[in-house]
Amino acid sequence: MTKLKLAISTMILLATTMTAQQQGNNLKVVAAMDIRPGDVAVSAEGRVFATIHPLGSQKMQLTEIVNGKAIPYPSASFQKYDAEASDAKFDAMLGLIFDKNNQLWVTDMGLELGKSRLWAFDISKNKVVEKIELPQTVAPKGTFTQDVAIDEKNGFAYLADIANPGIIVLNLKTKKTRRFSGHVSLQAEDKDMIIDGKVTYFGGKPARVAIDPITLSNDRETIFFGAMNGTSWYSVPAKLFREGKSDAEISNAIKKVGSKPFSDGALTDETGNHYFTNLQEHAITKVDISGKLTTVVQDAQKLQWPDNVYKGPDGWMYISVNQLNTSPAFTGAKDQGNPPYYIYRFKP
Repeated sequence: MTKLKLAISTMILLATTMTAQQQGNNLKVVAAMDIRPGDVAVSAEGRVFATIHPLGSQKMQLTEIVNGKAIPYPSASFQKYDAEASDAKFDAMLGLIFDKNNQLWVTDMGLELGKSRLWAFDISKNKVVEKIELPQTVAPKGTFTQDVAIDEKNGFAYLADIANPGIIVLNLKTKKTRRFSGHVSLQAEDKDMIIDGKVTYFGGKPARVAIDPITLSNDRETIFFGAMNGTSWYSVPAKLFREGKSDAEISNAIKKVGSKPFSDGALTDETGNHYFTNLQEHAITKVDISGKLTTVVQDAQKLQWPDNVYKGPDGWMYISVNQLNTSPAFTGAKDQGNPPYYIYRFKP
């Protein structure tokens, strides 16, 4: 009887794996690039934008994907092209997102310049409309604001900093900022990230990457977040930050809302489902409102470090894939990446 149960379990596992791998055939190439994309975002009209990961190339920082090609956005004059960083140019762009007003927001970590900035663009005019510099007291040099969530309704931005694990809160109207840090939910779990049977290293030791993906509920009242090296997905009421509540009050309000895979990116859709880039399983994993985890798409060859996932206006889901664990920051040696790097899309 035990052997029969084991055989049945094995068959179910194999069938599930085969189904997930077959789903990988649904991945359609949006762009094949010789430099690593960071994050991808899609406008209300379906225009596709991507940052270039600062752990890869220092040529371009922000691009629009046009006919499968990465074009400097909004123009070549903003790109660094390996030159010295300056206030007038981009430095280390990474997280990007459209708000509900179709305005594009991009984090600039300022890894060379030493200044963290948040840029906003009116894509109808291809024009910069905001360039907000975060104060050194909140975001000193070395801050790694990799992801951002925008509340256009109340005028707030929430940035996740993995270097000094915390959430940076920016009032977009007054430009006042605060940092929330110190809570265990912001920290990496003490678990190895194993990809293709190998422990992933970062900075010369087993990776322990803290808070990374951060999202907002559709009504902008709940912030969701979790560590890259972590299997827990947390929530906290955004109202507490808007009203300037104490760190203690915010800490007491943080709740675990479900489990997640080790992930670099996440999105929360309009109905409350969460989608994660599943680094260890080369997949996109969905966590529905009941907390159930399912594999949406999986491909061991194509999804080598899916960096972020983004939902377009037409139901397509977009994924940037950049083999980031083969970059020098992870390998501690020369770049072991094998271009091209891809932006894919698929129908869930």
